[in-house]
Amino acid sequence: MRIGLLGTGPWAEKAHAPALQAHPDVTFTGVWGRRPEAAKEIADAFGTRPYDDVDALLADCDAVAVALPPDVQAPLAVRAAEAGKHLLLDKPVATTAEGARLVADAVERAGVASVVFFTMRFADVSADWLAGQTGQEGWLVGRADWLSPVFSDSGSPYAASPWRAEKGALWDVGPHVLSMLLPALGDVALDEVRAVAGPGDTVHLTLRHDGGALSSCTLSHTVPQAAAGVTVELRGAPGVAVVPERDGRGPVPPYGRAIDALLASARSGVPHPCDVRFGQRVTEILATAEARLGV
Repeated sequence: MRIGLLGTGPWAEKAHAPALQAHPDVTFTGVWGRRPEAAKEIADAFGTRPYDDVDALLADCDAVAVALPPDVQAPLAVRAAEAGKHLLLDKPVATTAEGARLVADAVERAGVASVVFFTMRFADVSADWLAGQTGQEGWLVGRADWLSPVFSDSGSPYAASPWRAEKGALWDVGPHVLSMLLPALGDVALDEVRAVAGPGDTVHLTLRHDGGALSSCTLSHTVPQAAAGVTVELRGAPGVAVVPERDGRGPVPPYGRAIDALLASARSGVPHPCDVRFGQRVTEILATAEARLGV
């Protein structure tokens, strides 16, 4: 499959581009970005071609991988779907429920495949763990926390991201934890989503799932390095299940699995569990939480 990359930031350079270059069933067609000089740098580094015109890249591709801020991603994803291109999207799909719906509707009309890259759903350790918990009866409560020092003391390359500075951890890592809780505990009743703001960009969510299970999430990019960590925990009749620690191999192997998922969905016509409709639901939950901060 010929796949082009939209986006030139740190995530494009660290995850998307190397995975696309390395995948045996992909031709990495080229790179387009809002900064042409950055597109050329990534294209040169990964042996592909920079494009100044996004429509020219779409014309040369079967699919696009998107590494752009969510509200830049959404209209370009609609454009790509309308051009008949399969979509490998980043999370969140958009930061409004309407924006995510427009993408999902465009994908459905065009009949193209879509996968949203929720990192924990494609990393071997966490994906295998979730598969073992999903479908078990009797989970009562869940907890999923993602606490990082992006905006405090880490020197993270993502600290310079304007959209992350504006939207915070709720929108940046909230999608990851929801992508783990929803398959295990069921969908969320939007009228029972609660959100409380804490220090910095810290947000605490409480959710009620189909079947009555409760879950909570604490999300932050402003904790000290010593307080950082990621966890997902389920408790109920099956006992206590805690996601194993990440394997430290970085984002390229999980992104390779996301590419595999897109290829399989495009071949079979069967939607992937992390398709754009799932991404739309995650966006709806986060938009509801954002609206209720401070209420």
